[in-house]
Amino acid sequence: MSNITVAKSAGFCFGVDRAVQMVYNELEKGTKVATLGPIIHNQDVVNDMAGRGARIVNSVDELEPDETVVIRSHGVGREVYEQIKRKGNRMLDATCPFVSKIHRIVAQKTKEGCFILIAGDANHPEVQGIVGHCDENCLVFKDDFELKDFFRNREKNFKKTLAFVAQTTYNILIWEKCLKEIPENAKDIVIFDTICNATDARQTDARELAQRSDIMLVVGGRHSSNTVKLYEVCSRYCKTYHIENSEELRTLKLPGAENIGITAGASTPAYIIKEVQTKMAEIEKEMNQEEENFEELLDQSFKKIHTGEKVKGTVVAVNNTEVIVDLGTKHTGYVALSDLTDDASKKPEDIVSVGDEIELVVIKVNDAEGTVALSKRRVDEQAGYETIVKAKEEGTVLEGIVQHVVNRGVTLNVHGVRVFIPASQTGLPRGAELEQLLKKKVEFMIIEVTEGKKRAVGSIRAVQNARKEEAKAKFWETAAVGDTFTGKIKSLTSFGAFVDLGGIDGMVHISELSWKRLKHPSEVVSVGDTLEVYIKELDRENNRISLGYKKAEDNPWEIFMKNYHVGDVVKATIVSITSFGAFAQIIDGVDGLIHISQIADRKVENVKDVLSEGDEVDVKIIDINEEDKRISISIRALLEDNADDAE
Repeated sequence: MSNITVAKSAGFCFGVDRAVQMVYNELEKGTKVATLGPIIHNQDVVNDMAGRGARIVNSVDELEPDETVVIRSHGVGREVYEQIKRKGNRMLDATCPFVSKIHRIVAQKTKEGCFILIAGDANHPEVQGIVGHCDENCLVFKDDFELKDFFRNREKNFKKTLAFVAQTTYNILIWEKCLKEIPENAKDIVIFDTICNATDARQTDARELAQRSDIMLVVGGRHSSNTVKLYEVCSRYCKTYHIENSEELRTLKLPGAENIGITAGASTPAYIIKEVQTKMAEIEKEMNQEEENFEELLDQSFKKIHTGEKVKGTVVAVNNTEVIVDLGTKHTGYVALSDLTDDASKKPEDIVSVGDEIELVVIKVNDAEGTVALSKRRVDEQAGYETIVKAKEEGTVLEGIVQHVVNRGVTLNVHGVRVFIPASQTGLPRGAELEQLLKKKVEFMIIEVTEGKKRAVGSIRAVQNARKEEAKAKFWETAAVGDTFTGKIKSLTSFGAFVDLGGIDGMVHISELSWKRLKHPSEVVSVGDTLEVYIKELDRENNRISLGYKKAEDNPWEIFMKNYHVGDVVKATIVSITSFGAFAQIIDGVDGLIHISQIADRKVENVKDVLSEGDEVDVKIIDINEEDKRISISIRALLEDNADDAE
């Protein structure tokens, strides 16, 4: 028998799974749904949605008035959102969060005047959506050769800063080659690593599995970009076949192989992967069936089994209430739904499939009728309990879906063990609604195990704290003064803004937020804003990070010195009045003093008799003290000049 191994990260990614669930949730509500293009590159899923009433449209103009339009995970350009808004249809945006991040990056960099370079397939919907946020100020390149041509032909007068992004499913190996083509230490180039972590993991897992396999099966749609890239990755190491489903296996005429690997693209549901795995096992079984020794099989058919014994069986049939199992004996094994799982929301077909080999405990033997009652749940509970105990001992991070909100917390069922997470350990603020966690997948650690009842207490907060500490440690390992970051503002105080740098916060002092004097940071920024900052100071002993935001080229004094000189006549606005004169704003952030002796061509006793705040006056620059950054301006000098001209 061949060893059949499925890659760890094969199948649905977070973004695709989210998009598919959004469509199914709307269909279950009875909503009329139209997806803008196929929701994923998997015909089996698309056909199932169509059978439930979902309609595919290729443009906004095709929408019917009462339809809810779903933007698929690939995302769309800014103009499409405007078209939907004008059309008036309800919209659900299922754009993958990783793709949305690219949209925000290119939109911001385009606004700043950058030219955007996009690594990817120009014909792929995701790339077309990214282009739609660049205002056509971009170029798509498919590989390092095209990028090399771009730099070779780059015009000498092309002064724009270049911003690099990549399609989320772009080939990691080609991206690394592209990075080598970018000039080193170029100050006018900004690189954003936007390849999805899931894509990276999927390609890495596929490559490692292909290296130790004789044959690789890549499962996914023919038009799925990430599936095609997986095929390209695996083909470098062993014989590789690209199939859409298990039905294609019969046509391959696979040669005998000791090790067979299976991976799948982000648009391939788990059940299709399982069908391929099961079908391969069936084919293997058929190929080896003739070699089975009849006498051994006959002897095994008379094997005795006893209550409480652990046995292995192969699933031969699945219905709504039970599973029928072949134990390799004269008995027929039955597993009732209640002995299959304690999750009332699941059906037998959700848990096992025909061809699965499962471990069971014998509950009751009826030799007269030739039947055996079996339990998978008991085996799972014991194995699950041992897993939970081990997880507590080793501090392992577990995953589970919150099933119930109970008094003072939530519960999950993980590996057949009930796990209670107190409200104080959910990671939510005190008093927050626990219902927001219901049916959500969460990560947690086991902090307590009740041995007798086989129950456990978990903590989401412990995982969050560990991740924060890990992020902090990683930050302090590499952080250096001058490093730049893009982060979101978490909170504002009277003295500055705290920015999330990715698990650790730094502070931009109020004096660093603007060249103008501010009374409060909220005059220029808000919580949730994204800032590009740089490290000014690092206090490792106290874990404090001081950030800079102001840019030297925006310094009002530098702008003034570049454009204004002694003798220039300018318009200025009175901003404050004192006993010795008036201060007037020449440009935003730069004021000059009109001394009381320079206000008029006569003696002035009280400045307020002549000038008021808000007045716009013509003045002459009579002195610039560059060292003290002081400017003297005069109305009187201008009046005297005019009088001389009149003579």
